[in-house]
Amino acid sequence: MTEIKTVTDALNFIHGRTKFKKIPTLKRMRAFLQALGNPQKGLTYLHVTGTNGKGSVVAMTRQMLMGQGLTVGTFTSPFITKFNERIELNGQPISDADLVKYTQRVAKVVDQLDQTLPTGGPTEFEIDTAIMFSYFADVRPDVVILEVGIGGLYDSTNVIEDPVATAIVTVGYDHMRILGNTLAAIAQQKAGIIKEGRPMVVGQLPAEALQVIQQTAQEKHARLYQAGVEFQVKKSNGHAFRSQINYDGLQLHHFKARLGLGGDYQVANAGVAITLVQLFCQHAGLRIDRQALSQALFETSWPGRLEVMNDEPLVILDGAHNLPGIQALCHTIRDDFADRDVYLLVAILADKQYDLMLGELASLPNVHITVTNFAGPGPKRPSADLGKVVKEIKTRYPMQVADNWQIAFAQMARSISSDDVLLVTGSLYFISDVRHLFD
Repeated sequence: MTEIKTVTDALNFIHGRTKFKKIPTLKRMRAFLQALGNPQKGLTYLHVTGTNGKGSVVAMTRQMLMGQGLTVGTFTSPFITKFNERIELNGQPISDADLVKYTQRVAKVVDQLDQTLPTGGPTEFEIDTAIMFSYFADVRPDVVILEVGIGGLYDSTNVIEDPVATAIVTVGYDHMRILGNTLAAIAQQKAGIIKEGRPMVVGQLPAEALQVIQQTAQEKHARLYQAGVEFQVKKSNGHAFRSQINYDGLQLHHFKARLGLGGDYQVANAGVAITLVQLFCQHAGLRIDRQALSQALFETSWPGRLEVMNDEPLVILDGAHNLPGIQALCHTIRDDFADRDVYLLVAILADKQYDLMLGELASLPNVHITVTNFAGPGPKRPSADLGKVVKEIKTRYPMQVADNWQIAFAQMARSISSDDVLLVTGSLYFISDVRHLFD
């Protein structure tokens, strides 16, 4: 029998579980929740997936709904500084005491399922999801925004039956071993969250992916709200790091706001979030307060996503943890920092397309790249040995290889001028490690 008395016990129990099973299924998750009394039922949901940008969309949507006077639960991953961040109420992480309480409740059922299920009991993420549902079933927020872990169709969050609306923010190449090797296959997995008759918001998607999503939406009689069609969002302040946007769509016309989150890709994310908020308010019969909406977008922050840690010199942490993320980061560097020297400290997990990711960064004319490694989230997901590919990649300035990222970061921070930019990127787990230096 699993014994959990402290938050350390709870975290050891959660992180000690298997990460994946060979055959994807929701049957195990449904049996798990049934044994817990189906805590997921009776709550109001928004459901968000995407290769990149889903965390930012959740953060903006939460802030805007809170600005309309609602209590908002969120479930996100991964965490940046502390596990509790994954389950938040109005932006406040679940307390250690509650984490222990709900892990104890869930662990009793896990012990039973370990004995009775032929494929073994729940995975780590399924346990995270069950703790979240159990917690929110008791605290009863007005709305819970669920961020999909991986994909959508077989993601453990996809046991909900009737969300107010769903969203697919982006579709790109990531987790191909699990989701498939084509954009159509990946889109098929993400389209798995579309529910019968429930509206879906889609961001700027490749044609191959959009076609799959449109077909699924048609089959499910789900109305699509598509970026560039049902709603428009544009940046209006040129090369500024934090965008001023103009939004037009649904019942909001000529809506202007300044985004708290930096980077041009947040413009598209904001468009998805604003549309989601309008759909929720329509459903709930709420009148939208434009001023509160604008203020909420300006106040939104999201750890590890083009997060400014220091102003002079500018130090930024950005968890561009896959190829589409790195491409978006490169766009920001080209657009906002073209006239400055950018010093990059990069560490990437070995199961990512690290050679292509590094190649994208190396193509920028104003970057000085130092590659390094870090502990990684566990023995099965190590940091890539980037030193091996450095010689194969052409870059304007020779790439440096650092064995110790802490020493490399300290040296870079000391040596750059006040006009330069120090940007730490790659794995979100790496960003989490670096962020602790600023605690």
